[in-house]
Amino acid sequence: MSPVPFDPFGVDPICVDPISVGHRKALSSNRFPTPPPVGSESSAIAEYLTDARETWLRYGLDTRRADRATTEAAISELYRIAKYSLPQFIWTISPQAAVRCIQTDKFHTTTAPGVEKRLDRPPPTFPNPHLSPRRPQFASPAEALEGGIDVRDVVRATIRDSLRTSLFDNIGRPITSTLPMVPGVSTWFGQHETHRSAFPLTAYRLGLARLPPADVELLEITTALAVSTGWWWAFDDVCVLAERPTSVDTEPVPHSPHGARRLHRDEGPALAYADGSALFAVHGTIVPQWVIDDPTPERIAAERNIEIRRTAIEQLGWDRWIDDAGMHLIDESDDPGNEAATLALYASPRHWRSNQRILLMANGSREHGGRRRRYGIHVPGWVPTALTAAAWTYGLDAADYAQLVRRT
Repeated sequence: MSPVPFDPFGVDPICVDPISVGHRKALSSNRFPTPPPVGSESSAIAEYLTDARETWLRYGLDTRRADRATTEAAISELYRIAKYSLPQFIWTISPQAAVRCIQTDKFHTTTAPGVEKRLDRPPPTFPNPHLSPRRPQFASPAEALEGGIDVRDVVRATIRDSLRTSLFDNIGRPITSTLPMVPGVSTWFGQHETHRSAFPLTAYRLGLARLPPADVELLEITTALAVSTGWWWAFDDVCVLAERPTSVDTEPVPHSPHGARRLHRDEGPALAYADGSALFAVHGTIVPQWVIDDPTPERIAAERNIEIRRTAIEQLGWDRWIDDAGMHLIDESDDPGNEAATLALYASPRHWRSNQRILLMANGSREHGGRRRRYGIHVPGWVPTALTAAAWTYGLDAADYAQLVRRT
């Protein structure tokens, strides 16, 4: 995805007063799409929501160095609101380095977590009772609005839920899983929790919610942080911050109606920081580095996590793995509706301690190079034949599956 323009608020960071920060221009900044006039047709609202989501997503995936001046000024305002003195800012190169700094200098034990409690997750919530908690399922913003879904629920699904999935669930949480636990310490995820600011900002600009001045101020500040920095940790007199990643590779989540993305890279890390800390991921599954660099049958056999094992097998190739692992073939047959493709049923390796079987089959559609990807599916141990196993994956019996004209 293309990077967003530098200097997100159109101000020179060097000239910014540390308290009167450029985030005051956040709500009217031309960095965000202009909302359509009140009373616009649903197609214009849908287009705006899609553009707004993509703009926020670009900020969430931004890999440029943090705008430190804007970040420090915005956090200083949060400390002022919480009635604390301005903190000392300590910048680190990654979340891993930040946590090591916190532990080494014992910030979590030598200072009381007063700021964290007073800030209490600053992004505001809506007082508007019409923003219901239900989450409708629909194909796209345009189809939802045309189908009569309340625009507030469309905003929630298109902006908040989509960004939360892409950035917080699919990137933020995996990073957290690599960090040591620091009891009593809260983390603010900056660019990876943009849904907290994007949702109220979008609804506010569309005129769907009225916010008191204090909430508008917090919204301006948290918007500034979401588009300016990575993660940060607040203590009474110190704030520890982490730079953004130096690289992030993602792919669209299949069948997502709202452009959700997940980490993915076949070669090398899917996310990396300047100090070498990294995450490896294949189609959203976080894996050890060996899965990408050297997925051997021996390592696969020793892996206890089913998802990591499956991903490693796919990296190695199911055909090769079955040969190298000495899998026992139970049954083999042609695949109805899938020309020139075969089905092969194998017993699971004994060391897996599972009575499941593995069905090796080919995609009904071809890849870009014309080949059909071979993949394995775990099926119950009771299936007697490859045809029965394939039918089970579609919820059919073998006789009905055998009548398929074409399988996708």
